[in-house]
Amino acid sequence: MTAQEIINYMESLRNEEQRRVLMGFFKTGPGEYGEGDEFLGLKVPQTREIVKTVAKEFSLSEIPELLMSKWHEVRLCGLLILVDKFERQSTKRLMNDAEAMKKRDEILTMYLQYAEKANNWDLVDLSVHKILGTWVMLPSNLGDKNYKIKVLDNLARSECLWKQRMSMVFTWKTSQMGDPSWCLRYAEIHLHHPHDLMHKAVGWMLREMGKQVSMDLLRDFLRQHASEMPRTMLRYAIEKMSDAERKEWMAVDARIQKI
Repeated sequence: MTAQEIINYMESLRNEEQRRVLMGFFKTGPGEYGEGDEFLGLKVPQTREIVKTVAKEFSLSEIPELLMSKWHEVRLCGLLILVDKFERQSTKRLMNDAEAMKKRDEILTMYLQYAEKANNWDLVDLSVHKILGTWVMLPSNLGDKNYKIKVLDNLARSECLWKQRMSMVFTWKTSQMGDPSWCLRYAEIHLHHPHDLMHKAVGWMLREMGKQVSMDLLRDFLRQHASEMPRTMLRYAIEKMSDAERKEWMAVDARIQKI
């Protein structure tokens, strides 16, 4: 299928009732974070089924047409096709394969080129760790670890909320692969971010780092920063701790202010 054929098919599945629900859920009203986004009313499993059918043979050169679509679900389809293609080149057997490395870099470059098209939290969260997070941990012809840090720093320092979220949520994968350093670095960078969506992202990724790598590392981070963390961020970070320990951490800010 071509990109236009996918778009035509997805438009044929339009569901007005579901569309209204999604536009409310993803805050598309004036002044909201998803202002102006347009939905067809497709559920994620419907989009995933399309991806499953077409991804393997779908041309990389067709994906930008999907990513440029006004339809949220079509952009998600394009992102998930990129994820599928990236994962096919990231198996254990292909980690150091020269041709696979070239293809991973090509997919990563396209993902970054159209990063602003992932303009809501679901589009970021369903794609960034599987592409950018994996790329950071694998060999690349584009550059070494310092180059990768530069790529992530550029996202973190962008004025685009969704690029900023990418620079945090990608660490879901790096923590899964046993490296906590990326999560700790970008959690510190975004510690005082003003947006609630970033408070949730930072807390979520800290929680995942603790679960996947080390609860002691999470506690060390909290000892340094709990008193200055937004409450939502702190609540997300400690969510998997015992009731007693959560109460202790939530009381830290109050104790600091009394001193």
